[in-house]
Amino acid sequence: MARTIGSDGGKTEAAIRMAAAGLVARHGFEAVTMRQLASEVGVQAAALYRYFPTKQDLLFKLMSRHMEELLSSWDDAANRHADQPDDRLAAFVEHHIRFHLERRETTHVSNLELRSLSPEQLSPILGLRARYEAELRAILQKGSDVGCFAIEDTALTTMAIIQMITGVIVWYRPQDRLSVDQLIAHYRIMTLRLVGAAHDHTD
Repeated sequence: MARTIGSDGGKTEAAIRMAAAGLVARHGFEAVTMRQLASEVGVQAAALYRYFPTKQDLLFKLMSRHMEELLSSWDDAANRHADQPDDRLAAFVEHHIRFHLERRETTHVSNLELRSLSPEQLSPILGLRARYEAELRAILQKGSDVGCFAIEDTALTTMAIIQMITGVIVWYRPQDRLSVDQLIAHYRIMTLRLVGAAHDHTD
C-alpha cells in the first residue's frame, strides 16, 4: 500500500506535479500511468484524481504553469533592466537560459508533449507561448526600428533565437567546462551578433 505524504493539499499537488514532470520527461507522456505516478509520490492512485481528473488534465496543468511562471518571471526581470534594445535582448537571453536550466524536466515536457494535448487544451498553451515569443519579437522590432539591430525578418529571427537558447538544456551539464555564467555570456554575445547589434557587449 502506498504511504500517505500528508494532508496539505497544496504540498500534495506540488509533489504530484514535480513527480509527473520527472516521469514524463524520462519516459514520455503515453508511457506514464497514474498508478506509476501515485507510487512515485507516495499516495493512493485514487488520491490523484482529487487534484487532476485525468492524466491529460495533469499534463495541461504542467504546461500552463510552466508558461505562466516563465512569463511572470520574465516580467519581473524585464522591469529591472533599462529599455535599450541591446540590454533588453541580453537580459532576455540570460533570463531564458537560467529559467530553463533550473526547470529542465518541465521544459522537456512543455517542448515535447504538445502533441499529447487535446485541441481544447492546446489552444491556450499556444497562446501563452505566443505571448512569450511576442516579448522577444518586440525587443527585436524596437532594436530594428531605432537602428540598433540589423534584422531582415523579425518573426524568423525571433524563432531562431528561441530555438538556440532553449536548446542549451539538451546538451549542457553543470560539470561541463563552462559555468552557467560563462555559458550565458557566450550566448549573449552570439545572440547580439546574430541580430547585428551595433554594440555586442564583448568589451
